[in-house]
Amino acid sequence: MEEKRNFDTDAIRTQHQRTPFREHSVPLYLTSSFVFDDAEQARAMFADEIPGNIYSRYSNPNTNEFIEKLCKLEGTEDGIGTASGMAAMYSSMAALLKSGDHVLACRSVFGSTHQILNIIFPKFGISHSYADVNEPETWEKKIQPNTRMIFVETPSNPALDLIDLEWLGKLAAKHNLILNVDNCFATPYLQQPAKWGAHIITHSATKFMDGQGRVIGGAILGTKELIKDIRFFTRHTGPSMSPFNAWILSKSLETLAVRMDRHCQNALTLAEHLEKHPDVKKVKYPFLPSHPQYALAKKQMKLGGGIVTFEIKGGVEQGRRFLNSLQMISHTPNLGDTRTIAIHPASTTHSKLSEEERAAVGITSGLIRIAVGLEDIADIVTDIDQAIAASR
Repeated sequence: MEEKRNFDTDAIRTQHQRTPFREHSVPLYLTSSFVFDDAEQARAMFADEIPGNIYSRYSNPNTNEFIEKLCKLEGTEDGIGTASGMAAMYSSMAALLKSGDHVLACRSVFGSTHQILNIIFPKFGISHSYADVNEPETWEKKIQPNTRMIFVETPSNPALDLIDLEWLGKLAAKHNLILNVDNCFATPYLQQPAKWGAHIITHSATKFMDGQGRVIGGAILGTKELIKDIRFFTRHTGPSMSPFNAWILSKSLETLAVRMDRHCQNALTLAEHLEKHPDVKKVKYPFLPSHPQYALAKKQMKLGGGIVTFEIKGGVEQGRRFLNSLQMISHTPNLGDTRTIAIHPASTTHSKLSEEERAAVGITSGLIRIAVGLEDIADIVTDIDQAIAASR
């Protein structure tokens, strides 16, 4: 039986077996295919009778290591790497749903996920209903006879709303539904949804897992039974993670814990500062006592995460002037980077939602999302303060 180790150790010491060259750091396996020892081995591998690499669209030593490591960190049985976070999101649902099925989703979801549910899935006869985070008493009423899956983000992007995973796990179990949780903002270091009953966990590995804004990737983790179906889907539709990106991401996981500690420390300090700022109307951060779900955040998250949202009193126009006045902080749609990033969700990441849809999930016209980086917090605060002052 394998010895149980701590999170940081598993993130560093889970590695693919060494080659005869006795390397200490895992090499890159930049190959499209793999050679068989004989015809019988080829037959058996294609028949799924024995494990082994066949073709890098199916598996590769680098993607295998990345997923093995993530499964340990999330506490899941199996997983798959994908080319992007949205490839993971789409595949985790499309592989398990069929025409006539219904999805119950949290209303506060990422813009592209909203497009999948509202534009793409209806073409295939898959319907959905939205449920509000602040109205948990309505969720069970929205479950239909054909409901197959519950999908949620917690914390949500960018509203930073939280959902009680213990309660949701029990609700899914009661109705025999698949619980699919987007754990991108928290990462497995801060939160493990499988502990609360999640069957599928999805990630945009592009964000905090990479942590340096270099590569794009995604991951789907979960039970062996469900991952088997998802693996069949991805194997034949091709949203594969590249070996190079998997190699980068697996190495990045070695520093996930120490990076997230700093992200969270900086984010909390910034949130506390902004909450006292006279030009700031509202600040939201899970580990601020003013967050409406502060007690829940403390219950199911190790720390509050690296994202802070706030609204400047002057609304959308002052918000735009604020972004144009930043000197150090980057203005880009990514997050989870070493560098602090600011974005205006209403005009960018969630622009495809109607004004009413944005309002329903707390995305006001002047909302600013700050993905707090690893710079010295004093420099982050200084840049934000000067940009607020210049935007008046």
